[in-house]
Amino acid sequence: DIMLGGNPEFLADQLLQDSGIDPVEDREEYEAQWPATLKELEEQAKAEHEEVVNAGGLYVVGSERHESRRIDNQLRGRSGRQGDPGESRFYLSLEDDLLRLFKGEVIERAMVSLNVPDDEPIEMKMITRAIESAQKQVEAQNFEMRKNVLKYDDVMNRQRHAIYGDRMKVLEGTPVDEQLRGTVERVVRAGVENFTAGLPDDWDLDELWNEMRELYPVSLEQDDWEAVDDADELADAFAEDAANAYDAREEALGEEAMRELERQVWLTVLDRKWREHLYEMDYLREGIGLRAMAQRDPLIEYQREGAQMFDQMRDGFAEEVVGYLFNIDVQVVPDEQTGPQLTAESAAATAGKLAGVKLGAGAAVGSAETAASEAASDAGVKVSAGDGAATEAAGSRPKPKRAAQTDSGAPAPKRAATLRVKGAETPTDPSKLSYSSPDEQGGVDKRGAARKTDDDPYAGVGRNQPCPCGSGKKFKMCHGRNPNAV
Repeated sequence: DIMLGGNPEFLADQLLQDSGIDPVEDREEYEAQWPATLKELEEQAKAEHEEVVNAGGLYVVGSERHESRRIDNQLRGRSGRQGDPGESRFYLSLEDDLLRLFKGEVIERAMVSLNVPDDEPIEMKMITRAIESAQKQVEAQNFEMRKNVLKYDDVMNRQRHAIYGDRMKVLEGTPVDEQLRGTVERVVRAGVENFTAGLPDDWDLDELWNEMRELYPVSLEQDDWEAVDDADELADAFAEDAANAYDAREEALGEEAMRELERQVWLTVLDRKWREHLYEMDYLREGIGLRAMAQRDPLIEYQREGAQMFDQMRDGFAEEVVGYLFNIDVQVVPDEQTGPQLTAESAAATAGKLAGVKLGAGAAVGSAETAASEAASDAGVKVSAGDGAATEAAGSRPKPKRAAQTDSGAPAPKRAATLRVKGAETPTDPSKLSYSSPDEQGGVDKRGAARKTDDDPYAGVGRNQPCPCGSGKKFKMCHGRNPNAV
């Protein structure tokens, strides 16, 4: 704070340090000389304080007026701290931004009409009131800007509460099996609805069959429901079949392993989808102000499109979670020493799905073994050839199982079985996240697209993205369903 005559304590500390006495290294000598030095400087500061007060106190000169009255008042307050006298004065020009933007021409006309010389200082209440009025208008504008920022942030704040609320419940140990069962039914019914719109003759039952088989292991026979002409009846049949498949999945893995699988899949998929959604919302926010040129309220447009993108993110999250729960083959080995087990076929299928390509049992056994090895190294679990489907398709025998070992060759210590979902990890590089938003021509601008390899031009293509072959179909309806298509 400002003290007329100076602050004795600061002056004493500076004087002692200038004389070579450090308060840390020479602590005893510093404390010994401190009282005498402080008393001397207090007397000096008191004498200088009286001298400044007799001269009228601190005189603050301002070269302009700030657009905020709070800043000007703080500068005025510097001249009268600690109950001391003081004075402040501001010098302005009619060409200052504050006067030029707000009623500066009115004051100038008044000066011309009164024949006031250019070098004549002016002290008028009218000018003071005009400046205060201009400051009030600027403060009102700044307040409106901050209020709009708060409204924009409120859209994301509501979405954050929804996402983080669900995530925190899972982290605290709340079971999600009942919620996931409802998600499975909702996703299956939505899939049936997509392919049964319109009259029964217009239904694409073949595509429906392929879509359901990719989503979960269908036990229904295609011939049994092709004659059904009621969409609700068809949706009920698939929903019941999916529920039975979920029960079978839980029975095969065990209740404890199933709960852990649900938890890990839920969290990993939710984190990735939410991060992608944040990038999309930032991109939408950057250009939403241009909607004002079309006589549309940018805030309303941001709220509307933000809600649509959030719903799409939740739908994509639900579909991806269901796909992971049914299609990731995690085998829990009873032996505590070996822990859980991932098959080579399941690891390859998981890696393929993340890249937008579905690998069958007979596809690239080398890729399957590589993916299985990565799964073993990341999760610390034993990798086997599963039921031998992938290796037999390639004309080779299943590889024998080996007990897990440490780096030194000794058997690994016994530990509790854990589940590690290979391929469900979240990306650490934001540039590898894919998100889209309308471009200037109303199309879709793909940003941060996944990389493609030289060996496979379809690697990294999302399931809902247009197929690179140029057919106009979605990738999952074209080469994503049949990699050998021409």
